[in-house]
Amino acid sequence: MHSHKSSAPPHAHARHNINLRLERWHRRSIYAAGGVLLASGLAWLLAHYFLRPVGQFGESVSPLEPWAMKLHGASAMVVLFFLGSLMNAHIRRALKAGRNLVSGWAMIVTLLLLIVTGYGLYYVAGDSDRPLWSGAHWIIGLALGALTVLHIVLGRRARLRAQAAP
Repeated sequence: MHSHKSSAPPHAHARHNINLRLERWHRRSIYAAGGVLLASGLAWLLAHYFLRPVGQFGESVSPLEPWAMKLHGASAMVVLFFLGSLMNAHIRRALKAGRNLVSGWAMIVTLLLLIVTGYGLYYVAGDSDRPLWSGAHWIIGLALGALTVLHIVLGRRARLRAQAAP
């Protein structure tokens, strides 16, 4: 009797069985920190562009703006901490498993661009180029929010397909 062997190498099946799902506390902490980061960035955008009070001498800074920026900076530090925690718990294993790589690499590149533009806003930008740094930073930040949702959805679909496979 002739046996049918899989054409995939023996280690290929093991790669799909690698658990990439984060522990509940870890996942919720990342979602919470990322949510605060996104919400504080959005609050700053709204305050800076739409909630500027007009007084006797023209527009002035909204009182919400500095508070949103302080919360944004603090939550960025927390997100950076959790990004580091993902290196071994998620990213290294995902690379080894070869799963969700396109959106995963897109997340890494987008996060790096966000870090560079955030650093640039704080340490490099002058008065003349600050709007350019700021625009790049908030556009990339909003894109990261959408990309994060996409990455999670694709990862969950891949996990469900892997669970359903024989």
